[in-house]
Amino acid sequence: MLHASWVILPDRQLVAAYVIFLASYLVFALGKFPGLKIDRPGAAILGAVAMVGFRVVRPSDALHFIDFSTLVLLFAMMLIVGNLHLAGFFEWNAEVVLRHLRPAHLLPAVIFTSGILSAFFVNDIVCLVMVPFVLSITKRMRLQPLPYLLAVATASNIGSVATITGNPQNMLIGSFSRIPYRTFALRLGPVAIAGLLIDWLVLHWVFMRRAGQTLAKEEKIPLPELELSRLLKPALVVTGVVIAFFAGVPPAMAAAVGAAALLITRTLDPRKLYDEVDWGLLVFFIGLFLVVGGAENAGIVRKLLEYAEHWNLQSLPVFVVVVAFLSNLVSNVPAVMLLKSLIPDFANPQAAWLALAMASTLAGNLTITGSVANIIVVESAKPDIEIGFWEYFRVGLPITVSTLLIGLMWLAWVK
Repeated sequence: MLHASWVILPDRQLVAAYVIFLASYLVFALGKFPGLKIDRPGAAILGAVAMVGFRVVRPSDALHFIDFSTLVLLFAMMLIVGNLHLAGFFEWNAEVVLRHLRPAHLLPAVIFTSGILSAFFVNDIVCLVMVPFVLSITKRMRLQPLPYLLAVATASNIGSVATITGNPQNMLIGSFSRIPYRTFALRLGPVAIAGLLIDWLVLHWVFMRRAGQTLAKEEKIPLPELELSRLLKPALVVTGVVIAFFAGVPPAMAAAVGAAALLITRTLDPRKLYDEVDWGLLVFFIGLFLVVGGAENAGIVRKLLEYAEHWNLQSLPVFVVVVAFLSNLVSNVPAVMLLKSLIPDFANPQAAWLALAMASTLAGNLTITGSVANIIVVESAKPDIEIGFWEYFRVGLPITVSTLLIGLMWLAWVK
């Protein structure tokens, strides 16, 4: 839901709006408020309450700023992915792909498994499941785990660019832009495929090209057996949901029906499923809608747009660079929320929406803190291995620059 209009506010409310907006985005940039334990979701809710409390957003108008289709899609996908996780789908998938691999094939297998799964499911869960498998497999194969862990992080980000359901910022963009799921996938799917190939090339060049790194002894990986019967219903439901996406059913509706179907069960405790939901992310979205809504009411966004005209942001290359920079500065979801008001003024709004999705996602590979998926990989790998800033950045920089260039050239060609 776009709100291009703004209202005339008294000076006191205008000052409050600026302070609330800047303080909120400061926390988004730093990760927490200096001296306090206020994280991004907390800052979003505090900002939202302050916007309403100072009447920058009227209580009666607050719900109008919240895009409920985005929240429904995000919540429903969390339930679907959580059900798959509890049923062991991701473990089964990793077992099928990785059980009989030779060491030489492990890196591309990890990259494409992480990337393809992340294209259809929220990439954070994919990282949570893949990290323990990678650590186990590399230990048994006597391989250095670092390149394979970096493969999980970078490939999950790259793969998630392909579809509306790949990550939260794509869900936002899909809701705002009304681009059909099939069109989105056809436009950005090739970018994801090319990006995964670049990811493989960079990681192989950095870690595998030295002659001294010989392949380890081959051996079967005794991964645990899983009950395939538990996967039947989730697999059927997910297949139906994905088909509905490509058939043109609104993603929020398709995902909601699928999530509801999975809640009808005799074996799964619903409370376990609710524990799989990232409630903090949902809270973050709700608060962010109101913080940016207040900024629109106060004319802050309009002034930013006027300032942006001097930077020629309607040029696609300039826009991609700004999106990538802002996504690393304040995180990708707040960046998308801030930049969405620019899109209607582009000569080709659809290309601009796709560029926003592409750049905000691929920019997440630049540093460890560039995306939640990266942080999950780094934290989940402890205490087995410590991944430092430089160890990540030396592959993150070339991967990010290369994939952004490929994505930009592709969108310029197909628009």
